[in-house]
Parts: sequence; C-alpha cells; structure tokens
Amino acid sequence: MIRYLFAFFIFIATPAHAADEALLVTDSHAKVDQLMDGAISGGLIAGGVVLVGDHAGVLFEKAYGKVSSAPNARAMTVDTVFDIASLTKVIATTPAILKLMEEGKLSLVDPVEKLYPEFYGHMKDDLLMVNLLTHTSCLDDFPLSSENTMQSAVNGAATQKMKGTVWSRFKYADINFILLADSVKRVSGKGLDSYAAESFFRPLGMNDTAFNPNKDDVQRYAATLDTDKTLMFGQAQDYVARQLGGVAGHAGLFSTAGDLGRFCRMMLNRGTYEGRQILSRRVVDQMTAPYFSRGGKVVRGLGWDIDSPYSSPRGNGFSPISYGHTGYSGSSVWIDPAKDLFVVVLTSRLDYKNTRNFNELRSALSSAAVEAFAPALTVTGGLSGLEYQ
Repeated sequence: MIRYLFAFFIFIATPAHAADEALLVTDSHAKVDQLMDGAISGGLIAGGVVLVGDHAGVLFEKAYGKVSSAPNARAMTVDTVFDIASLTKVIATTPAILKLMEEGKLSLVDPVEKLYPEFYGHMKDDLLMVNLLTHTSCLDDFPLSSENTMQSAVNGAATQKMKGTVWSRFKYADINFILLADSVKRVSGKGLDSYAAESFFRPLGMNDTAFNPNKDDVQRYAATLDTDKTLMFGQAQDYVARQLGGVAGHAGLFSTAGDLGRFCRMMLNRGTYEGRQILSRRVVDQMTAPYFSRGGKVVRGLGWDIDSPYSSPRGNGFSPISYGHTGYSGSSVWIDPAKDLFVVVLTSRLDYKNTRNFNELRSALSSAAVEAFAPALTVTGGLSGLEYQ
C-alpha cells in the first residue's frame, strides 16, 4: 500500500514541479527581453542576439532590435553575422596556439625569442609564450607602421622598454595576441585564418565564422561604428586588424551566435563535439586552468578570462571556475563547466563611452540566464578545491 501511495504522490507532484520550472524559465526569458529592450531604447545598442546553451544544445536563442541605428536598418535575426572583436583571442588564436603545443611544435615555456630572433639582445630572455597568453608579458600596445605592419609590431615589441618584470604585472594588451597569431604562421606555415578554419571552424560546422568574410550578402551583417561614426558592415572595426589585412590574433574574426554556441559546447564537452574530437581534453583543461597575477587579485586562463576587471559577463550566478571573454564591438561569451551552461551575447553597440552600463547589461544577462537554466548547485571552497552538490 505504501508503495502505491508513494507512486501516487510522485505522479501528482511532477506536473506541478514542471509547471513551476516552466514559470521560472518564462519569467527569466522576460528578464532577458526587458534587459535587451531597455538597452535598445536607452541607445546603448541598436540590437543583438542572446543565446544560452549547455553541453547538449541550445536552451534559448532570440534576436532583438535592428542591425544598425540607420532609419531603414533591417531587423536583427539569430543568424546575423557580427564582428566579434577580441573574442578572436579565444575563439581562434588561443586554441591554435594550444593545438600547436599539443603537436609538439610549441611549448608554454618556450622563450619568445626562440621564435623571434628580433628579441635577442633586448633584455627579454625571460619572456615566455605563456606570458603572452596571460597578458603578463609587461608589453604595452603602441602604434604600428602602415608599411610592413606585422614586422613593425615584432620590432616594436622587441625594442620597447618593459614596465616591470614578467608575471609581476597584468596588463591587457593586443600586442600579445598579435605576436601569437604571427607565431602560428611561423610554426605551421599557415596564416591564423587558414589554420583556425581547418582545425576548428570547419570541423565544428562554424560555417559563418571567418576573417575577411564574404561581403556579397551584406544584409547578414550587424553594423559596427568607425571612429567617425560611419557604419561598417563586414569589415573589421579594429584599425590595427585592418592594418594587418583583416587577419590578426587580437581582433578581426566574424561569427554568429549559433557558431559560437557550437564552440562553447565543444569546450563544455572538453574538446569533443557531436562525437568528434576537436581539441584534446588536456588542452581544454590547460586553457581554462587559473594563472594568478597581481598577488592573486587577477585570475586568467590561457587567453581566457576567469576573474579580472574584464569579467562583467560572469554575472552573479556563475561558479568560480567559469571563464569567458569580451569584445569591444559588444560581444561576450561566458562558460561554466560546473553549471553546464554558457551565454553568448552579440550586439550592435552604439554607445562606447558608457562602459559601466554596458558591463551591467552583460552581467545582468548572465545572471538572468543562470537563474533560468542552471541546475541547483552549491559551491564551496576555492579555485583549487571546489565541491558541487
């Protein structure tokens, strides 16, 4: 009798619980709608796409607003192609470098001057590849020459006076990833665009992800703004990326929310996507392991951000081992292996001065996604001793 009563209670409780969950998800969808609509009406963005998923697939995907601020701009769609700016660092450059390391062609502890003889004699013997990946190189950005731009980047980095010693200073600088992209070419003989397409984008089915994308279908692109407020479609917003021919390690990649979702799913599955091994499990773990600087106040992975002044997409609900990155154009990705969740936000950004409100938007969107889709989870301990229930 007790067994049948127990089964009865399970039967009558399940629909109510499911209804509660459905209500919670609907409420959180409404929060995302409210946040995006508010950002559009407030002039922060013209429109955007938000995608939330887990290791198995997409949980939520929606387009908002328009592709630009032009009066006749078309409506944003979920397959709109965006300039993802600094997401280039983690979607193309970092995995390319780590894959070459896995193949034995590079090492994290290789001195930079091993690949760049231009660095010899400039007091940079202790500068390692890992310092470029973690922005602990003490290199700063500087203007590049319009002639032989890549070589001017190498020569300028080699000869500049370092402010501090490696590892002692975290300074986010594009020059680190400009050098890393050139390293891919020096080691593999292929440009970053070709290497990333062959190694990651095509195997993952990221068919809309590319440098210097096809501009024939200009209607598919979201706009960015040039320094004079001119609308740009399908051309890298970053001036240095344009100087480098549109293929650079720090910026210049274009993609869609759906394509980035595929990449995030591969990361959550620790290198595999739909049964195919894209990166080794070891490489994924190595990329996302914490490296500390500023006395432990800044935590970075290899390329990836974990806890730093740039971590606004982490929101209030992601775990301490979550990681991601942002892009100046209005893009961000944040991934949490503990909660099996990722959030992709791509926008056509209009207001570049109001960074505080934009970072608040990123944070609030992530918080709403966690509230809607993350399983109940209690986190205790530090980065090296996490327990989940």
